[in-house]
Amino acid sequence: MDLSFKNISRINNLKPKKGRLLLAEPFMEDNHFSRSVIYMCEHNKDGSYGFILNHKLKLKLSEIIPDFEIADIDVYYGGPVYPSNLFFIHQFGDIIENSIKISDNVWTSGDFNQIIEFLNMGILDINKIKFFLGYSGWTSDQLTNEFDSNSWIAVEESKNNVFSENTDLWKDILIKSGGKLKAIANFPLNPIDN
Repeated sequence: MDLSFKNISRINNLKPKKGRLLLAEPFMEDNHFSRSVIYMCEHNKDGSYGFILNHKLKLKLSEIIPDFEIADIDVYYGGPVYPSNLFFIHQFGDIIENSIKISDNVWTSGDFNQIIEFLNMGILDINKIKFFLGYSGWTSDQLTNEFDSNSWIAVEESKNNVFSENTDLWKDILIKSGGKLKAIANFPLNPIDN
């Protein structure tokens, strides 16, 4: 099986797209993105942005929001852009005002005060919302250029992946994808260790 790295981003013939996942190539050394899985919220001629799904911080939402009463909601590192700002994705677009639909059953933004109030009241399922500090962003054509230079692999999203707390998400998605992507899942971080 030819797994030459010059064509890794084209293994499955998918390109970056709003609602898809981007997986970092196995040997990416960037501390922000090593083995990351990014949910793409937008990808167009003006730029792209998304959130890293599998880099959980040692921080709870109640440590950031003083009036928040639920102690066990995790916060994730969404990326290096505005890392001190809080962002979120959720599955409550039908009840949270001003939500922006990304894909079937996944929204971002919305009335933050309403979300906090509903979470405190127990109206929202905490497994259907995910909070991030920062986001991952690219300027016009930047992501396309990175993709073309084999820095990323695009795969279809699943709401099971998007809201998962699985820190091994990168590897698990590749394994479930099968074929050549499954083989990539077992690449060592350092190719010398092979």
